[in-house]
Amino acid sequence: MKLSEIKKILPTLENVEFQLENGNFVPEHFHVTEVGTTIKHFIDCGGVIRREKLVNFQLWNANDFEHRLKPGKLLNIIKLSEEKLGIEDHEIEVEYQSTTIGRYDLDFNGKIFILKNKSTACLAQESCGIPIEKQNLILSDLSSKSTISCNPQSGCC
Repeated sequence: MKLSEIKKILPTLENVEFQLENGNFVPEHFHVTEVGTTIKHFIDCGGVIRREKLVNFQLWNANDFEHRLKPGKLLNIIKLSEEKLGIEDHEIEVEYQSTTIGRYDLDFNGKIFILKNKSTACLAQESCGIPIEKQNLILSDLSSKSTISCNPQSGCC
């Protein structure tokens, strides 16, 4: 989810809620302790230099059980970060403490923000000699209603 998307969603909500993909909720007394930009400048295993820029939110639980972050307050924090830090419209990454600091992509299910698990990946698979997985396809001939299966080992795909 990009920053522009969350800015459109927040005014439509009564409460700001975050849920992990496993179904657990971030406690409702969380704080957004940081909003910023993270830049990752790196070289992949194939020798390609890359730059990744993300908007970063950090969620934190305190012993402040009466705290509830309202959508308008979060929107004001975002606007202040844009004004003071020059934050641009990039994808949002959320940091949240579990057994270690977890980094999550952000999604929205129509009511609740979902912290989506991230995965590592090789960005230069062709340089590393890692074969790209072929999928089994089922092709349908609409005129004759017959189905043709294609096995990746057959050479037809």
